[in-house]
Amino acid sequence: MTGSDPLPVAVIGGGPIGLAAAAHLVQRGLPVKVYETGATAGSAVRAWQHVRLFSPWKYNVDAAARALLLEHGWQPPEGETYPSGEEFLDEYLEPLAAVPALASVIECGARVTAVGRLGIDKIVSSGREKRPFVLTVTAADGRQRRDLVRAVVDASGTWSTPNPLGAGGVPADGEDEFVDLIAYGLPDVLGRARSTYIGKTTLVVGAGHSAANVLLDLMSLSDADPATTAIWATRGTNLSRVYGGGANDELAARGELGTRLQHHVESGLIQLVTGFSTTAVRASGGQLVVEDATGGDVRRLGPIDRIIAATGQRPNLDMTREVRLDLDPCLESVRALGPLIDPNVHSCGTVYPHGHRELAHPEPGFYTAGIKSYGRAPTFLMMTGYEQVRSVVAALAGDLAAADAVQLTLPETGVCSTARLEDGGGCCDGPAPVGGAACCTDDTVAETGPGCGCSSAVELQPAKAGSCCGQAA
Repeated sequence: MTGSDPLPVAVIGGGPIGLAAAAHLVQRGLPVKVYETGATAGSAVRAWQHVRLFSPWKYNVDAAARALLLEHGWQPPEGETYPSGEEFLDEYLEPLAAVPALASVIECGARVTAVGRLGIDKIVSSGREKRPFVLTVTAADGRQRRDLVRAVVDASGTWSTPNPLGAGGVPADGEDEFVDLIAYGLPDVLGRARSTYIGKTTLVVGAGHSAANVLLDLMSLSDADPATTAIWATRGTNLSRVYGGGANDELAARGELGTRLQHHVESGLIQLVTGFSTTAVRASGGQLVVEDATGGDVRRLGPIDRIIAATGQRPNLDMTREVRLDLDPCLESVRALGPLIDPNVHSCGTVYPHGHRELAHPEPGFYTAGIKSYGRAPTFLMMTGYEQVRSVVAALAGDLAAADAVQLTLPETGVCSTARLEDGGGCCDGPAPVGGAACCTDDTVAETGPGCGCSSAVELQPAKAGSCCGQAA
């Protein structure tokens, strides 16, 4: 297929990265079709609209999207201010989706349930690249259809597939039974869900910025009703990644988040239990008890009224069963990125600038972009996704010079690993790659990952400016 192919490029997902991909395709004059599962573009953001991003506006607007918006009289927000999820939607995503060039190609309420090749299954190799993709789509009215497209950019994210509460990667015993008392991700503790948590004891499970946000909201709620209490359970024992780099963090709001959380823990307002791996949820006198049976003795937490599982997300791979993907076996990220973002090895979010070559798969014309490209790794930053789709779209347009000219510089957190505890080896084993000087970056799209990706098996210390894992660049 060529750049002049009349079939559209399918963009799966109408969030920030999907809309950015569509904007770049429009800018390049390529036909595009955006499939968004929710009722509106950016619907996943609506679920965490009460959260304030810890990255300012200047990091959260794609260049091609900005150009489209400016053509229609858009007034950019002040670059150094920090938007809430609601402001991000109202002032950027919704106006972008309403630009005529995009509004005409976005279909909301459209769920892509399968991707394949016309007339052949996954086994057939001969002439595969010459056949269009076939998308099985369930529309908003419930009807199913088949759409032909020339290429696919899967920017469907991970928000809709949260990790379970169970530390083994599958639901804990009793988790499904008590699901009505468990919230996943970032419930609006101070707003829509206030009555659910005020005056109650809540267990928050997770060791990242989602957990930090929820815990701080519960502390605010306790100011209104001192009977509101919080217990915080983490599987790891080293909390440096969530406490962060404080004043050393180049994103000041992110550093402040960790500093505030650490203060509440050290003052005793939040009960912290580390090294706790949830294996079961049990009923206990009208409340719940959570168990860890991974050791010789069963450890128990409770009684508690509610549980918030801030345990991150994972990619949904069901729809791509008939597509030849090359995924990292640990993270389910695109394979090229896996070794660079694996939290078992790296605390750094310092991935070298990457684009279409790393995001491509053995299936010609299929790309994974955005946070889904990182799989289960919690180190994604929105501006990374913008550069990803710029490169992918340039490649689809046949402009390989532009596609290969990938540039990305990310703000540092101020914490990074300098050595693995078990062997004394370095995290990044050398200076940061050119253009990629950030450590422990996070997903500022949803701000829901379990932190900056630092493993509990590494020791953290402040990183030097322009370095990877504290080593001079």
